[in-house]
Amino acid sequence: MDDDELIASLAGGDDMALRQLFDRHAPWLAARLRKALPPDDVEDVLQETFLAVWKNAGTYQPRGSVAAWLWVIARNQAAVLLRKRGPATQALPGEGGPVSDPAEAAATRTDLDIAAAAALGPPGCPDREVWRLMYEEDRPVAEVAELMGVPEGTVKSRAHRARRLLRAALGGVQ
Repeated sequence: MDDDELIASLAGGDDMALRQLFDRHAPWLAARLRKALPPDDVEDVLQETFLAVWKNAGTYQPRGSVAAWLWVIARNQAAVLLRKRGPATQALPGEGGPVSDPAEAAATRTDLDIAAAAALGPPGCPDREVWRLMYEEDRPVAEVAELMGVPEGTVKSRAHRARRLLRAALGGVQ
Protein backbone atom coordinates (compact mmCIF):
# COMPACT_ATOMS: atom_id res chain seq x y z
CA MET A 1 0.00 0.00 0.00
CA ASP A 2 1.42 3.41 -0.90
CA ASP A 3 1.40 6.41 1.45
CA ASP A 4 -1.70 8.04 -0.04
CA GLU A 5 -3.64 4.79 0.41
CA LEU A 6 -2.42 4.52 4.00
CA ILE A 7 -3.67 8.04 4.75
CA ALA A 8 -7.04 7.20 3.18
CA SER A 9 -7.23 3.99 5.26
CA LEU A 10 -6.32 5.92 8.39
CA ALA A 11 -9.04 8.49 7.63
CA GLY A 12 -11.44 5.55 7.32
CA GLY A 13 -10.55 4.35 10.82
CA ASP A 14 -7.77 1.80 10.11
CA ASP A 15 -5.37 2.32 13.02
CA MET A 16 -2.91 -0.20 11.53
CA ALA A 17 -2.33 2.29 8.72
CA LEU A 18 -0.95 4.69 11.32
CA ARG A 19 1.51 2.01 12.48
CA GLN A 20 2.65 1.47 8.88
CA LEU A 21 3.08 5.21 8.32
CA PHE A 22 5.03 5.47 11.55
CA ASP A 23 7.30 2.54 10.66
CA ARG A 24 7.91 3.97 7.20
CA HIS A 25 8.50 7.62 8.09
CA ALA A 26 9.51 7.95 11.76
CA PRO A 27 13.21 7.06 11.18
CA TRP A 28 13.91 9.82 8.69
CA LEU A 29 11.70 12.32 10.55
CA ALA A 30 13.63 11.59 13.76
CA ALA A 31 16.94 12.02 11.94
CA ARG A 32 15.89 15.44 10.65
CA LEU A 33 14.46 16.51 14.00
CA ARG A 34 17.67 15.48 15.81
CA LYS A 35 19.47 18.24 13.91
CA ALA A 36 17.42 20.91 15.69
CA LEU A 37 16.18 19.33 18.93
CA PRO A 38 17.60 17.52 21.95
CA PRO A 39 17.08 13.72 21.81
CA ASP A 40 14.34 13.68 24.47
CA ASP A 41 12.35 16.24 22.53
CA VAL A 42 12.57 14.28 19.28
CA GLU A 43 10.46 11.47 20.75
CA ASP A 44 7.87 13.94 22.04
CA VAL A 45 7.66 15.72 18.70
CA LEU A 46 7.32 12.42 16.82
CA GLN A 47 4.50 11.36 19.14
CA GLU A 48 2.70 14.68 18.67
CA THR A 49 3.30 14.51 14.91
CA PHE A 50 1.68 11.12 14.48
CA LEU A 51 -1.14 12.07 16.85
CA ALA A 52 -1.83 15.05 14.58
CA VAL A 53 -1.65 12.76 11.53
CA TRP A 54 -4.19 10.43 13.15
CA LYS A 55 -6.53 13.32 13.97
CA ASN A 56 -6.16 15.08 10.61
CA ALA A 57 -5.93 12.21 8.13
CA GLY A 58 -9.36 13.14 6.78
CA THR A 59 -8.11 16.59 5.79
CA TYR A 60 -5.12 15.34 3.78
CA GLN A 61 -5.16 16.42 0.14
CA PRO A 62 -2.86 14.34 -2.09
CA ARG A 63 -1.40 17.35 -3.94
CA GLY A 64 2.16 16.65 -2.86
CA SER A 65 3.97 13.82 -1.16
CA VAL A 66 2.91 12.35 2.16
CA ALA A 67 6.52 12.76 3.31
CA ALA A 68 6.34 16.53 2.75
CA TRP A 69 3.02 16.69 4.60
CA LEU A 70 4.49 14.75 7.52
CA TRP A 71 7.55 16.99 7.61
CA VAL A 72 5.41 20.13 7.78
CA ILE A 73 3.45 18.63 10.68
CA ALA A 74 6.66 17.59 12.47
CA ARG A 75 8.24 21.00 11.95
CA ASN A 76 5.13 22.70 13.30
CA GLN A 77 5.05 20.38 16.31
CA ALA A 78 8.71 21.17 17.01
CA ALA A 79 7.95 24.88 16.84
CA VAL A 80 5.02 24.48 19.24
CA LEU A 81 7.20 22.57 21.70
CA LEU A 82 9.97 25.15 21.57
CA ARG A 83 7.60 28.10 21.88
CA LYS A 84 5.95 26.54 24.96
CA ARG A 85 9.32 26.63 26.68
CA GLY A 86 9.53 30.37 26.30
CA PRO A 87 12.40 32.50 25.16
CA ALA A 88 15.76 30.84 25.08
CA THR A 89 18.80 31.57 23.03
CA GLN A 90 20.26 29.09 20.63
CA ALA A 91 23.23 29.89 18.47
CA LEU A 92 23.00 28.75 14.89
CA PRO A 93 26.08 27.29 13.28
CA GLY A 94 27.94 29.83 11.22
CA GLU A 95 25.94 32.76 12.57
CA GLY A 96 27.49 35.38 14.77
CA GLY A 97 24.92 35.70 17.50
CA PRO A 98 22.18 33.73 19.15
CA VAL A 99 18.63 33.60 17.85
CA SER A 100 16.04 34.60 20.45
CA ASP A 101 13.23 32.40 19.09
CA PRO A 102 14.12 28.69 19.30
CA ALA A 103 11.40 27.82 16.80
CA GLU A 104 12.99 30.20 14.32
CA ALA A 105 16.37 28.59 15.04
CA ALA A 106 14.90 25.16 14.25
CA ALA A 107 13.27 26.48 11.08
CA THR A 108 16.52 28.11 9.95
CA ARG A 109 18.44 24.90 10.55
CA THR A 110 15.82 23.05 8.51
CA ASP A 111 16.16 25.54 5.68
CA LEU A 112 19.93 25.02 5.79
CA ASP A 113 19.31 21.26 5.62
CA ILE A 114 17.16 21.65 2.52
CA ALA A 115 19.71 23.88 0.78
CA ALA A 116 22.52 21.49 1.66
CA ALA A 117 20.58 18.46 0.40
CA ALA A 118 20.15 20.19 -2.96
CA ALA A 119 23.97 20.27 -3.24
CA LEU A 120 23.93 16.47 -3.34
CA GLY A 121 21.93 16.46 -6.55
CA PRO A 122 18.37 15.47 -7.37
CA PRO A 123 16.56 12.84 -5.28
CA GLY A 124 17.64 9.36 -6.32
CA CYS A 125 21.15 10.27 -7.50
CA PRO A 126 23.85 8.03 -5.97
CA ASP A 127 25.40 10.52 -3.53
CA ARG A 128 22.05 11.73 -2.25
CA GLU A 129 20.71 8.19 -1.97
CA VAL A 130 23.73 7.11 0.09
CA TRP A 131 23.23 10.16 2.31
CA ARG A 132 19.54 9.40 2.75
CA LEU A 133 20.09 5.75 3.60
CA MET A 134 23.10 6.23 5.89
CA TYR A 135 22.33 9.47 7.67
CA GLU A 136 18.58 9.97 7.49
CA GLU A 137 17.53 6.32 7.84
CA ASP A 138 20.59 5.40 9.94
CA ARG A 139 21.40 2.23 7.99
CA PRO A 140 24.83 0.57 8.20
CA VAL A 141 27.23 0.63 5.26
CA ALA A 142 26.73 -3.08 4.53
CA GLU A 143 22.96 -2.67 4.27
CA VAL A 144 23.27 0.42 2.07
CA ALA A 145 25.66 -1.46 -0.22
CA GLU A 146 23.22 -4.34 -0.50
CA LEU A 147 20.25 -2.05 -1.17
CA MET A 148 22.11 -0.11 -3.84
CA GLY A 149 23.82 -3.15 -5.36
CA VAL A 150 27.32 -1.71 -5.03
CA PRO A 151 30.41 -2.67 -2.99
CA GLU A 152 30.82 -1.28 0.53
CA GLY A 153 33.85 0.72 -0.60
CA THR A 154 31.70 2.52 -3.16
CA VAL A 155 29.19 3.41 -0.43
CA LYS A 156 32.01 4.78 1.74
CA SER A 157 33.40 6.81 -1.18
CA ARG A 158 29.97 8.25 -1.98
CA ALA A 159 29.36 9.08 1.69
CA HIS A 160 32.72 10.87 1.85
CA ARG A 161 31.92 12.80 -1.34
CA ALA A 162 28.47 13.70 0.03
CA ARG A 163 29.98 15.05 3.25
CA ARG A 164 32.48 17.08 1.23
CA LEU A 165 29.67 18.51 -0.96
CA LEU A 166 27.61 19.38 2.10
CA ARG A 167 30.54 21.11 3.79
CA ALA A 168 31.10 23.17 0.65
CA ALA A 169 27.39 24.00 0.36
CA LEU A 170 27.27 25.16 3.97
CA GLY A 171 30.45 27.17 3.62
CA GLY A 172 32.43 25.13 6.12
CA VAL A 173 29.75 25.38 8.84
CA GLN A 174 30.25 22.61 11.40
